[in-house]
Amino acid sequence: MSVRRLAPAEVQPKEFAFTAENLDWAKKQLTKFPEGRQQSAVIPLMWRAQEQHHGWLPEAAIRTVADMIGMEYIRALEVATFYTMFLLQPVGKKAHVQVCGTTPCRLRGADALFDICHKRIAHEPFELSADGNFSWEEVECLGACVNAPMALIWKDTYEDLTPETFERLLDGFAAGQPPKPGPQIDRQFSAPEGGPTTLTDKTIYETASAGGDNDGAALTDNKAKKPTKAASERESPVTKNPKP
Repeated sequence: MSVRRLAPAEVQPKEFAFTAENLDWAKKQLTKFPEGRQQSAVIPLMWRAQEQHHGWLPEAAIRTVADMIGMEYIRALEVATFYTMFLLQPVGKKAHVQVCGTTPCRLRGADALFDICHKRIAHEPFELSADGNFSWEEVECLGACVNAPMALIWKDTYEDLTPETFERLLDGFAAGQPPKPGPQIDRQFSAPEGGPTTLTDKTIYETASAGGDNDGAALTDNKAKKPTKAASERESPVTKNPKP
């Protein structure tokens, strides 16, 4: 596992404070937890601090959150350095591109996306582009393997990428007009490209709604199947008394 450290002192802000809007939001988060359990809000509060501070989490913000929830600084630092969702050094102002480098994405062309990152953004991960607008990194599985290769930018995933669509994706962020998140080809989520390929016969649904036990309406409680004995009771062996 890689070692994650805070950004150098020279790039760290001296202080951090939530905006009035974010502070109000943070206080509401604390009310969601029982008294004495406010430290459970550490992750959402740090995430909001990161969003407020140009997409990365400075040490001052970590300490501010720790003070709000009564957590020791070292514990808050442990959280921030453990979860890779927290970016601990400055990132691109317009986009920080997280490209998946796990096996399915590699097999379906992620190497070409990394080449584009090297050429268009910077040679090394987390190195800012010349204009400071972009940065990138390789990440592990982002959970969209069937839509490989893919990338995560801020909160949204962009899937089924090719070198051409990835270039257009970066162009969109550069112009302040990012494309619609999700698959970048003609399909919905992880459905087949071009639309459904099974259960496409409309007569199936016409027959189901024409009559029979299920008339197409939702089952009411009195028609629903009732629970029976637990399997441990139904399938337990019958106890036999020994013969005298």
